Amino acid sequence: MAVGAIVKDGAIMETASQSSLSKASSTSNEMNKDTFLQLLVAEMQNQDPLEPASNTEYITQYAQFSEVESLGNMASNMDLSRASSLVGQEVYIKTTASNGEEKLVQGKVDYVVYENNKAFLSINESLYALDDLDTVVDSTYLSAYTDAYNFTAKLNKLPAVANITIANDAKNIDALSEAYEAMNDYEKSFLASDTLTRFNKYTEQLATLRAAALTEDAGDKEVVTEAENVSGEEAVSDAEDAAEKEA
Repeated sequence: MAVGAIVKDGAIMETASQSSLSKASSTSNEMNKDTFLQLLVAEMQNQDPLEPASNTEYITQYAQFSEVESLGNMASNMDLSRASSLVGQEVYIKTTASNGEEKLVQGKVDYVVYENNKAFLSINESLYALDDLDTVVDSTYLSAYTDAYNFTAKLNKLPAVANITIANDAKNIDALSEAYEAMNDYEKSFLASDTLTRFNKYTEQLATLRAAALTEDAGDKEVVTEAENVSGEEAVSDAEDAAEKEA
């Protein structure tokens, strides 16, 4: 389960889950060398005087404890180093809601908090346990993926190809064309083949509609020109008739 906290007034506000984790970590940290020495003293005080434990046995126990402690410290240092290397990186964190539903939180790691031998990643002013890290994403990859996703989403909002009109859809199709032309080859590779096929059908249909509109406009202009010519000829004829009558 993800551990999240909000930073307020420069202080980290722990959630219930994070508080529980902190207590558990504190309890774990109490098992240090002092605790071991207390147990060792208690063991010596309560040993059978007739069959006391040898010094070698005590030394072996202490060496084993020290080895375990060193391994734990090494693991903690590795977690801190790993978490620190993620600062500035785009990541996905797996979180679990109270109803058990899992979802991914995406964002850039702003900084790392290290508490009770646990590393926490700050994303959008919330803290998440390093253990809940799901994916580290290259920023170029994420940008290309996001652009392809948005392009496809806008394409899906268009009506069927046969139903598009210049008045209602030309602006959106032109915007998609501009976005596509602005993509480099790497970014274009994120677009599915069926998406490109549908996009081409829209651009072809729009071109057809515009060509038809131009033809219709040209025809209207010819009609207007012919009407103007007829009107001009009639005016000349009327003027000639009037001149003849005056003569």
